[in-house]
Amino acid sequence: MSTVIGVDVGGTFTDFFVLDTETRETLVHKTSSTPADPSEAIAVGLEKLISSGQLDPLSISRISHGTTVATNALLQRKGATVALINTRGFRDLLEIGRQTRPHMYSLQIDGPDPLVPRERRFEVSERVLSSGEILEPLSDTDIDETIARVRDSGAEAIAVCLLFAYQSPEHEQRIRDALISAGCRYVSTSHEVQPEFREFERMSTTVLNAYLLPLMSGYLQVLEGAINRLAPKAALRVNQSSGGLMSAAQAARFPVRTTLSGPAAGVVGATYVARSAGRKNVLTLDMGGTSADVALIRDTSFSITYEGDVGGFPVRLPMVDVNAVGAGGGSVAWIERDGLMKVGPVSTGANPGPACYDLGGDQPTVTDANLILGRLDASGLLKGELPLSLSRAREAFAPIADQLGCTVDQAALGCIDIVVANMARAIRAVSVERGYNPKDFSLLAFGGGGPLHARPVAASLGIKEIIVPLHPGILCAQGLLAADVSENFVITRRVAVNDGCTAILLEAYESLLVEAKNWYESEFTESADYELEATLDMRYIGQNFEISIPIDPNALRPQSTNDPVEYLRTAFHDAHERLYGTKNMEAIPEVVNCRIRARLMGTPLQPADYIEQPRQQGSPLATATRSVNFGDGGVTGVPVYARADIAPGTSLVGPAVVEQLDTTTIVFPGDRVFVDAASNLVIEVNA
Repeated sequence: MSTVIGVDVGGTFTDFFVLDTETRETLVHKTSSTPADPSEAIAVGLEKLISSGQLDPLSISRISHGTTVATNALLQRKGATVALINTRGFRDLLEIGRQTRPHMYSLQIDGPDPLVPRERRFEVSERVLSSGEILEPLSDTDIDETIARVRDSGAEAIAVCLLFAYQSPEHEQRIRDALISAGCRYVSTSHEVQPEFREFERMSTTVLNAYLLPLMSGYLQVLEGAINRLAPKAALRVNQSSGGLMSAAQAARFPVRTTLSGPAAGVVGATYVARSAGRKNVLTLDMGGTSADVALIRDTSFSITYEGDVGGFPVRLPMVDVNAVGAGGGSVAWIERDGLMKVGPVSTGANPGPACYDLGGDQPTVTDANLILGRLDASGLLKGELPLSLSRAREAFAPIADQLGCTVDQAALGCIDIVVANMARAIRAVSVERGYNPKDFSLLAFGGGGPLHARPVAASLGIKEIIVPLHPGILCAQGLLAADVSENFVITRRVAVNDGCTAILLEAYESLLVEAKNWYESEFTESADYELEATLDMRYIGQNFEISIPIDPNALRPQSTNDPVEYLRTAFHDAHERLYGTKNMEAIPEVVNCRIRARLMGTPLQPADYIEQPRQQGSPLATATRSVNFGDGGVTGVPVYARADIAPGTSLVGPAVVEQLDTTTIVFPGDRVFVDAASNLVIEVNA
């Protein structure tokens, strides 16, 4: 049982990265996604690898899965019918929210309609104070009457979110137990989903979890059945939005944790590649079939945020800080009422796909534009398994060219320029808008479309170096093997940082330790090492939002040589200054939440797996030549290289095209590319 597999399901392709943990040999594979049932593509891919003799089914010990099921259900509004039970007087909190506009300067755009309409929101008479003290007890009669109304509403899933339940969950527990006894299968309680401060975000997250429960539970049940049939000894792990893996059982209970499952895996994989390339600071560009995801990695670490938004709904959970934009290979080019071309966010996805796939699609997409410009090989993708039709691509762009009064090639070039501008804007949001200069970072491009568009994106941002990993189109699947099995625990303790805070924080930390120990003992039957990372959410008294401060809990203990209060204040002041360029030494900070992340030690994929390969001198031989339009007219006779022929130590000067199973890399005229010891393509931008 030495084989582990990372499987990432994207909008167009399902990717496999296979690692033999004994021999350290790897294998990559792609198959077309099946949006109606994503588990079908996973089963088809596994069956093909097994039937071809490339994989021994009995050797597979773990399958790590990045999923878009929850995300797509939210975006397409295809979740369950949900009822909400909350404290009397707070029935409309879900709709009132924070009274913030989706777009600051637009007075007309409304937020999304609540997932639970008012007629399915039910109140119970009870009240818990912020201290956790029960002011008004909950009666059994009220519970029974509320459950009867819930059942009459026809709801498939029920969310329970009572005021200050994170301090005292007794009332939520009683309602949950009564619902289950009454035959309700899908119940989501706020003290289990995310037991922390901020009522609206906690309620929104709990409702989202209930909305996804039936769909995700059914999906994972089908997927586990397929895996048990094909790889009977394999354990299924699902990637969380925080970049860590959890069990399938946990994913079925808390599907809201998977809303950024795929993008988070990509950032974990990118961090792994950045370390292999010896780069501490990189900006990531993960362009797939439907969207492009960007993130900032600083000092070889990615950021975690607790303030998220999925499909317009607030989510309060630990998530990798990723910015997404509707710019993928399947993004559709269209003409707005103002007569100008727009690209995305609508995408053709895997079915019917871009027009050039010749599978029934007739809308012009980014992939069609790249084919027209010669940046993609007309003989097809996936080593010819997916043929491309240049004539279909040109037919799709002809109407747009006619409307704009230009040639088809010019329309295709305009499509690429627009999608590049969209991605550059997304990168500025995670860099420039947070005080970082993109020129100080390398651009790490991956996904099926990242290396195709990385150069113009880099040039528009002033970035001088692009890194393309060995398997860019499968990096999300690879990242699933670089991710660790982890769990996050939180407890709210609002306390000013003064002489009386230490005992309160130590008590909270000890409670979290017990939770972490219980998680570990329930998840792992065999002995394994795990470590704990502690943080505090802190802010100046009077501020609305917190920043996460890593701490050593031992520094809070009485026997510590440090002054605990001074230790906490200094840590917060320094972090505040790093983020915002200022600090107020006279102001007293306060703690809002205490957090622990428990992490199983050791991941299947280690930095040592990037063993330096024998270096090769000179340039590789081109496999073909073709005409490529780089934006200033076509260049004929551009050499095309197979990625497998470019060994570490070799270099070449553009123009050039580098092709491989999972992507195509474009080297613009005058740019220099060399291969480092970890087999990454490193492109020096000459612009």
